[in-house]
Amino acid sequence: MKGRIHYNESNQAWNVIKLKSEFLNEFQQLKEKRSKFSYEMIFGRTEKEMIETIKEMSKNKTLMPILMFLYKD
Repeated sequence: MKGRIHYNESNQAWNVIKLKSEFLNEFQQLKEKRSKFSYEMIFGRTEKEMIETIKEMSKNKTLMPILMFLYKD
């Protein structure tokens, strides 16, 4: 799935990530408007650091890891 990140003028921040319908269909609970969700972003500065982080995440079964790449169009 590919998408876009939008700059929000009123907040003067890059804060809007639109989720594709395929993603929302996979995680139906995200469609519940009264539900609250949090996220944690992990930035691995090296390949080794990122691999170690992924290994640790796989031990914790409460998270749903999602790999997202950011790139300039």
